[in-house]
Amino acid sequence: MKFIAFTAAAALASSCASQPQASEASPSHQQIQTGNGERNYIVLDGATRDGALFTFQEVLIDAPGWLVMHPFRDGAPVQTEYVGATLLAEGKSTDVQITIDSIPETGEMFIVMLHYDMNDDGVFDFNDGVTVPDAPVFEDGVLIALRYAAP
Repeated sequence: MKFIAFTAAAALASSCASQPQASEASPSHQQIQTGNGERNYIVLDGATRDGALFTFQEVLIDAPGWLVMHPFRDGAPVQTEYVGATLLAEGKSTDVQITIDSIPETGEMFIVMLHYDMNDDGVFDFNDGVTVPDAPVFEDGVLIALRYAAP
């Protein structure tokens, strides 16, 4: 796979919107849509939490990658931090568990998103959080990322 530089700020900032905004133009920093695709998705319904351990019923990714959780602070996602990541094989995974850095309060907000393991090394390469070597997953112009409140 080739290296893809990605500006996390654009993706996470646009993830704050409660509803994706439709656009016929190619995505730009202000027009990135977030959600699920057909070949890549995260099922939030039925997700559970036990302390700092989250379990998502189903995740689909079209190449090896990561399920990643990014925190919110002061009502906005923190672009340069992540609190947990778990490796995913290509295809459908069930009962996907991800442990975050600390036990969140009920209702605490996160961005849950998919990233590709660009160099297939099994290590989540986040770099400085602005240029992310393990690039976020896009499908048909949609960033596979969802807002999620801790149960």
